[in-house]
Amino acid sequence: MQVVSAAEVARYLTWEGLIKRLHTTFVNGVESPPRHHHAMYRPDGEATMLLMPAWETVGYIGVKMVNVFPQNAQHNLPAISGLYLLSEGKHGQPLACIDGSELTRRRTAAASALAAKALARQDAETLLVVGTGKLAPMVIEAHASVRPIKRVLVWGRSVEKAAAVANAYAERFDTQVVGNLQSAVAQADIVSCVTLSTEPLIKGEWLVPGTHVDLIGAFRPQMRETDAECLRRADVFVDTYAGAKGEAGDILQAIEEGAFRFEDIKADLAEVLLGARPGRTAEDTITLFKSVGASLEDLAAAIEVWEAINE
Repeated sequence: MQVVSAAEVARYLTWEGLIKRLHTTFVNGVESPPRHHHAMYRPDGEATMLLMPAWETVGYIGVKMVNVFPQNAQHNLPAISGLYLLSEGKHGQPLACIDGSELTRRRTAAASALAAKALARQDAETLLVVGTGKLAPMVIEAHASVRPIKRVLVWGRSVEKAAAVANAYAERFDTQVVGNLQSAVAQADIVSCVTLSTEPLIKGEWLVPGTHVDLIGAFRPQMRETDAECLRRADVFVDTYAGAKGEAGDILQAIEEGAFRFEDIKADLAEVLLGARPGRTAEDTITLFKSVGASLEDLAAAIEVWEAINE
């Protein structure tokens, strides 16, 4: 069995290759049972273990184990860590143990970029990144691979961390640290949220026509990055219906508040990519993509790494 390091994942998972692989996997589909979600109560706060299996009907088999420790920010450590076990499909023999943290970062950003390719305006040039964790650089790179991003605004609770993200990309883009979210949202063509917030950060009244909102961070029902008005004003799309119904806090809390219905979701990503349902319908439409992560994305990324390394 081959061990694939984080550096190798970063090397072999190109944005073009990964986004193309995700597109194919969403269209073709895989078997992906609901992920196992286990709360773990630690001395310094609650953590989460996720187990995410998926397999092709004829082909690869995989499962990811992820530990989510929000309190790691206090120790300057990543909030998310894990590993992915990829097996061949004929006899079920393990092929590779792949660094799960880098795999997750890249497939998460790539899935949002794939959605933005279908939902964001083609001339989207300004990206607002809300959050400064390990995913922030990934969404910058991924979105820039599908849209002509020229300007990147970065907001974070820590000005120092926001500056670090902005400075890292200052040679490629016109970057700026922003302190006023309302003003920043008004300037953005794409708003990408990558936080572990449990309170709304983005308000619907701030959104301007034509904006695409990308929600990545809230992966549990009690978490959210937007208020209900954002969903009420937008055409809402999700990565999968099952994930949205079980874990998308932005959607579930808006439903509880009576401002949204599950039936108001326009489509999941597969339906848009297949052409079964439309994506963006007008230049001034506000679109919103809510992702909680899907095991098919991990399987697609793991296959892409494995085949790229062994081609």
